[in-house]
Amino acid sequence: MTLRLKTLVATLAATTVLATSAFAGTLVINTDTSDPAPKAAFQAAIDGFKAENPDVTVEWNLFDHEGYKTSIRNFLTADAPDLANWYAGNRMLPYVNAGLFEDITDLWNSEGMNESLASSEGSMTIDGKIWGVPYTYYQWGVYYRKDIFADLGIDVPTNWADFKAAGATLNENGVKPITIGSKYLWTTGGVFDYLNMRTNGYDFHMALTRGEIAWTDDRVRATFANWKELLDAGFWIDNHASMSWQEALAPMVQGDAAMYVMGNFAVAPLREAGLTDDQLGFFQFPMINEAAGMGEEAPTDTIHIPTNAKNKVDAKRFLAYLARADVQTAMNATLGQLPINKDSTVSDDKFLVAGQSMLSGTTDGIAQFFDRDATAEMASAGMEGFQEFMVKPERLDAILERLEKVRAKAY
Repeated sequence: MTLRLKTLVATLAATTVLATSAFAGTLVINTDTSDPAPKAAFQAAIDGFKAENPDVTVEWNLFDHEGYKTSIRNFLTADAPDLANWYAGNRMLPYVNAGLFEDITDLWNSEGMNESLASSEGSMTIDGKIWGVPYTYYQWGVYYRKDIFADLGIDVPTNWADFKAAGATLNENGVKPITIGSKYLWTTGGVFDYLNMRTNGYDFHMALTRGEIAWTDDRVRATFANWKELLDAGFWIDNHASMSWQEALAPMVQGDAAMYVMGNFAVAPLREAGLTDDQLGFFQFPMINEAAGMGEEAPTDTIHIPTNAKNKVDAKRFLAYLARADVQTAMNATLGQLPINKDSTVSDDKFLVAGQSMLSGTTDGIAQFFDRDATAEMASAGMEGFQEFMVKPERLDAILERLEKVRAKAY
């Protein structure tokens, strides 16, 4: 069931009002930020906005995640708030195509967001227009055992040849190059996203996840050919299909594997398991094809103005506030994630610093993760196929033909 916790902050337009008078500038915000850290971050942001804009009445409707997913299309259509949170990239595409999100390109231009939020502009743009404001993301990449690399004389790889050479050295010394737990499938999506973006580029990857490119296309096969190079070279741990992502941390902690293609949320459990920051490092997934660029994986949370919103003037005021460096610094300190505004600051946590440096300098596009960028049906079939390929790569033709059938149905 949907949890609706309403916070109503009232400021009267005058000291004396008639019974028929309305509050001046009522701003209705719907979010699914009900977990403790997101809830606290939004509460502080709303309180800060209220302090700077005492003429605005804020009504905050707080949903749980699952309730929000089932409610958003209904409330965007029938009883739209003035602001609603969602996600960047192809996840916002259905609402843009349905005419339910407002074009706010003018706000980006007037507030200089094209510069301050430049790293996410591509993921907020559809048909040349910008549809929301991003406020937090976190990086994916390669987390690795710095001490093992140092002991074996391995430099951080920046290209495909060096990456494969690093894996060969690790294997020669009895260390599996990469750990992964693919029992619940989604971890394979991160591996595919990077291999596809590095092989074919961000725009191709987005077109594929939008259903515009056949899975049997030779360019998709090129991605799997690169993946097979790593499989043939024994890059991944054995029995990964029986492990969750958390269980797959153990080989890295024990020194039986040296790398993990994963999101920054893996750092806390790795530290809790005993790895020190002297042992643990991070690097950008290496370049494969220079022409394809270096698109990144960084799931991004966003705020949008529904087309049917009643108070778009104050909604834009809130979005301009939310885009500011100081506001994003404060919110992300609470969230433990990364601000998008390039002038924001992060804590001295070395992984957040590394992530901010990498993502703020990204100009080749930011993907949201396979199960956000593709439709639910395509994502499920795709990740099932990725895991099957990792276990039985000889089944590639059948896998791609199956995924192509799903694409024809899902889109």
